[in-house]
Amino acid sequence: MTQAATRTWTELKPQRKASVPEGLWLRCPGCGQMIYRKQMEANLHVCPECQHHFRIGATERVRQLADPGSFEAMFTGLTPTDPLKFRDLKSYKDRLLAEQIKSGASDAAVAGTCFVKGRAAMLCVLDLSFMMGSMGSVVGETVTRSIEAATQRSLPLIIVSGSGGARMQESGLSLMQMAKTSAALGRHDDAGGLFISVLTDPTTGGVTASFAMLGDVIVAEPKALIGFAGPRVIQQTIRQELPEGFQRSEYLLKAGMVDRVAARAELRSELARVIDYAGK
Repeated sequence: MTQAATRTWTELKPQRKASVPEGLWLRCPGCGQMIYRKQMEANLHVCPECQHHFRIGATERVRQLADPGSFEAMFTGLTPTDPLKFRDLKSYKDRLLAEQIKSGASDAAVAGTCFVKGRAAMLCVLDLSFMMGSMGSVVGETVTRSIEAATQRSLPLIIVSGSGGARMQESGLSLMQMAKTSAALGRHDDAGGLFISVLTDPTTGGVTASFAMLGDVIVAEPKALIGFAGPRVIQQTIRQELPEGFQRSEYLLKAGMVDRVAARAELRSELARVIDYAGK
């Protein structure tokens, strides 16, 4: 074969396509469409096609709700321990360490003062990225201190819940946080304080059975799963078909258990309106 023929053959060989970096695109679990990740993140982590609300962590939630630069973290020195020496597939101590390395947080709650559209408030957010936002002793203490600080400073209290429930690795200690947080909210209410509870997907278990459903005003994100036990457990227990949309925000709104369903883009404005209304 001649040199010219060789060059021609080389030129005709199919060129390797440039590789697409991983993570640029993802499939929306709501509509099944492939969406551009950066576009979704710019849209407050909401699908631009079907408005499916993706789950977000506490850091992103604070960024979305608090006025820029206004959030001042509190109670950051609280760290969990392993008093029961609990072990499942691995020890609770090792599990906590792995979660802390992964998330960069000490536990599943972030709290502090901030401004929401110029309104001073106490903000506490459960973090789904840390053991699914489960409530152990540290989360219960952080929520309780947030409530007490709001009472002492006469600030409206906003708690954003997103949780798989009480943390089983702390057994009865985690269940005690239900009474502890609820009692603090009772004192906050007696002092005339405002509590706005924001429910996100999912809000379940002991968190739902305590402070999450005790708000003066309860606001939920669209289609959030809200309940104590999951729908599968309930259906197996009562042996009946559940209504369409059971335990979702819109169903609970019709049942009178939720006061508002607010899309993420409207949430800051909704919180500011409630604070203004309560202050009149």
